Amino acid sequence: MTVQEQIVQYLYDTIEGSDCFLVDYKVKPTNNYKFYIDSDTGFTLEKCMKINRAIRRKVEEAALFPDGDISIEVSSPGIDAPLKLVRQFQKNIGRKLEIELLDVESSGIIGKLLEAGEDEIKIEKTPIIRRGKKEANSGIEILTLKFDEIKTATVLIEF
Repeated sequence: MTVQEQIVQYLYDTIEGSDCFLVDYKVKPTNNYKFYIDSDTGFTLEKCMKINRAIRRKVEEAALFPDGDISIEVSSPGIDAPLKLVRQFQKNIGRKLEIELLDVESSGIIGKLLEAGEDEIKIEKTPIIRRGKKEANSGIEILTLKFDEIKTATVLIEF
């Protein structure tokens, strides 16, 4: 097992049994490890610090970097980061998403996420407003989108 694989395993060991899950990570050649973690109940600063300290402690105990030549950063992906995992979609049911499809002929979709399964999501499409009027077909439109049709899906912040 490589050092990188060991450190990632330390992360998995640390979050096992919690409501936290790894979304993505990056490793720079300067031994800078950046872990992007989400949580079913919200990723707080306390969770972030607890995970960071636990990984650092395991790295120190294993003496992987005796000179301390390692940087570990733990954070959430950020509210503006595209959703990547089914679990993230499930966590955001009821929220409004902006979706860009892989089909370049299709326009983007904005709508409320109703369901998220293993292979697809259901969206209640938001009617388009043109010049202060709703689009001619203002009925509720439910779309089913397969994950392999979606290029990006981002949560929209509503004020």
